[in-house]
Amino acid sequence: MNLSVVGAASALPARPFTASELNELSIKRYDLRVAVERGEVLRPFRGVFIPSGVEDTAETRAAAVSRVVTPHHVVSDRTAAWIHGVNTYSLSEQAQIPAIETCARRGYAPTRLEGVDGRSRDLLDRDIMTINGVRITTPVRTALDLGCNLKRREAMAALNELAREHGITRSDLYQELPRFKGRRGVVQLRELVPLLNRHVESQRESWTLLAISDAGLPLPETQVWVDVEGIPTYRLDFAYRLAKVAVEYDGEDHDDPDQRIYDEERRGWLVDHGWIVIVVRRGDFTGDRLDAWLREIKDALTPTYSSRRF
Repeated sequence: MNLSVVGAASALPARPFTASELNELSIKRYDLRVAVERGEVLRPFRGVFIPSGVEDTAETRAAAVSRVVTPHHVVSDRTAAWIHGVNTYSLSEQAQIPAIETCARRGYAPTRLEGVDGRSRDLLDRDIMTINGVRITTPVRTALDLGCNLKRREAMAALNELAREHGITRSDLYQELPRFKGRRGVVQLRELVPLLNRHVESQRESWTLLAISDAGLPLPETQVWVDVEGIPTYRLDFAYRLAKVAVEYDGEDHDDPDQRIYDEERRGWLVDHGWIVIVVRRGDFTGDRLDAWLREIKDALTPTYSSRRF
């Protein structure tokens, strides 16, 4: 059977499967490799495959992980976030196929299965939920763990994305923080929780907001609509309304020619109506380029007139 000829929809099971099932499914390894290269089959983790025609849901993702994870371990950290609909892996990690991350509750040994990163962790019953038969940390517990475990910018993005997807609030996280006293990474977590923002719409927008905070600048409003003749027309990523300063992150989607034309027209209108528009791009988060746009914000927010006489 050649998957590249017959196609994934007719040749593959309508569910996730593992490499150990290939003989049972009458699939040759070469054919599977071709199907993966053609995008007919996805390989989220080592030895785990999902036909592209299968609906991408939390249940499907949990079913994929269940092919590898043993019942007495809990899926955690970035794998849990992935099941909850939030991708926290870097591009290089995805290219190399990441390990499934799990933890064992205290008193049980972490898994040593190949392709699984097993750890031990103090988990309460309220930290665990079940999706499609797989035990997994809840969105709140996953956010708390990633707030400790990930690098600072990635941790902020993960917190915001999980909050947006699952309605997590600062109060939810503050309630659990005392349990994390003494845990490695908790200082970072305590710093990030007050900055939680469910309205941020991308990882790099989270990075932008965090950089503004780290620079000691006042935090802008998020996703601000600007009216044209009384009608909400232009939405800004971040804005200081009174100062009429907009801060926008331009990701890869802004490379599209039509999007660029729209951006130019929109920003031209804003400038004509008294706004200062500061644009942040992909490579603007380190060194001089980071300092440059933060300085632009600071200068734009510095009053040019004071009512004070002396």
